[in-house]
Amino acid sequence: MELITSDQRDELFDSFEHDAFHLELRDDYGSPVEDAPYAKWQRGESDDYRWLDPWTDRMRKATAAGKTVRRVRVVSEPISQYVTWEHSLTHLNQIAGEDIRWLPRHQLPQDITFPVNGNDWWLFDSGLVAVGHFHDDGRVKGSELITDPIIVAECIKVRDLLWSLAVPHTAYEPRR
Repeated sequence: MELITSDQRDELFDSFEHDAFHLELRDDYGSPVEDAPYAKWQRGESDDYRWLDPWTDRMRKATAAGKTVRRVRVVSEPISQYVTWEHSLTHLNQIAGEDIRWLPRHQLPQDITFPVNGNDWWLFDSGLVAVGHFHDDGRVKGSELITDPIIVAECIKVRDLLWSLAVPHTAYEPRR
């Protein structure tokens, strides 16, 4: 399996035409970009969030062009410390134009089957899936690009179902 880097995956946001959707299924992630800000938050220190600028700038550009960027974060409750931190800064993603919803894992339909072995994925324009692959510690290995129509259709089905069930960020009260 050939993987592209996170930077290469992020470049897809410069070329998609209409809709990008992210399904997040993990309760913890590891990212070198987030390590220092997360540690500061854990110590109760303030953050200027400049480390998020490359992402929020990219989202502003996409959404200003009339494109849609959405996410559903499926989370275990009580939520993990990482998800607590993630929830606390989600308003910055929203200001940049992303629409983010939350779905407690215990509210998933019992018969749901996640495509691509239950990995996280981005679906671009209902035609390209960028499947995230992770090391055991949560660090990203890279993304696998898939255009197989059967897999894309499975992702579209899951996207539509979970989007309809998930709670908008401003209405979600995480259980800690």
